[in-house]
Amino acid sequence: MASGVHAAAEGVAALGISAEWAEPCPALRRNLHLLSHDQVELAKMLLNEGQGHLFEHWPEPGVHDDKKKNFFDQVSRLNSSYPGGLAAYIQNAKKLLADSKAGQNPYDGFTPSVPSGEALTFGDENFVSLEAAGVKEARNAAFVLVAGGLGERLGYKGIKVALPRETTTGKCFLQHYIESILALQEASCKMEGECHTKIPFAIMTSDDTNALTIKLLESNSYFGMEPSQVKILKQEKVACLADNDARLALDPNDKYKIQTKPHGHGDVHSLLYSSGLLEQWKNTGRRWVLFFQDTNGLLFNAIPSALGVSATKGYNVNSLAVPRKAKEAIGGITKLTHADGRTMVINVEYNQLDPLLRATGHPDGDANCETGYSPYPGNINQS
Repeated sequence: MASGVHAAAEGVAALGISAEWAEPCPALRRNLHLLSHDQVELAKMLLNEGQGHLFEHWPEPGVHDDKKKNFFDQVSRLNSSYPGGLAAYIQNAKKLLADSKAGQNPYDGFTPSVPSGEALTFGDENFVSLEAAGVKEARNAAFVLVAGGLGERLGYKGIKVALPRETTTGKCFLQHYIESILALQEASCKMEGECHTKIPFAIMTSDDTNALTIKLLESNSYFGMEPSQVKILKQEKVACLADNDARLALDPNDKYKIQTKPHGHGDVHSLLYSSGLLEQWKNTGRRWVLFFQDTNGLLFNAIPSALGVSATKGYNVNSLAVPRKAKEAIGGITKLTHADGRTMVINVEYNQLDPLLRATGHPDGDANCETGYSPYPGNINQS
């Protein structure tokens, strides 16, 4: 044993590594010589962030060495796929968990109010005018579909975009979306007179849906869309947390792997940026990016008019919302104004909206107005 420890120490010295920082974790310290310089830096980061438990079970060098190196391959992937790296992920998690434990109100200091917007009535003169404006602008738009989920809750074993939108033809959601974008592309170009624009279409997938989404596209010749128009962006999974101290969870079936889970839909924004797509779209004259979810077959009935509102009103961001009954289990689009003057328009979940209103001078909370609906419209994750 002594000779093995001595060899490990010599290996660490040969790498020019000072191992004092690893003394609180002897199992890791004994194995440092197996690691590359970059892996050692990742190990330092993990110890600095209170993750020493990840190494407590590591045996002596010579046992499971490949698994130890593979562990750091995974850590490297997790580190590179989150803005600011794993350290930022852990620090953010610690703050959120501490705030939750302390009962901190995320909207402390904010006062809610009804956001400004345009209420549209299908088929009237205003709707038709805005719809025409939106069709015209479609050639300057790009579409982004968030499609990282399976249909398990619906009793379906495949990807949700492969579900039939309706039973008459059995056309799936992805086919409907692509055909709708192609129809907008054709109509928009006709309004221009001479136009060869191909509207870009990005799809954010996950480990669960990526291969099946590509197979669905390829086996159906992209439903008539040119393959070059479609860009697949796969979101990476993030580390699971084992406790309220934000300690990363090890896979119960493999102690050399960190347990992971799909991240939220907000990943789509960082993926668009890091992939270079946003810069590419900007350089080719795209003015609008439209985000939509995997299974809402009615959206394209409203998207042209919503785009028309953004174009005619000069909006930078616009959320498509629906009438919502007070206290209905759907988030409400709300304007929040902070005491320091900051403002933002966001979705506030229904179980937070009512108490927030009551705490800021609205004794009835989330209540219906004279229209019979809440003045805070329902969020449908379309912007």
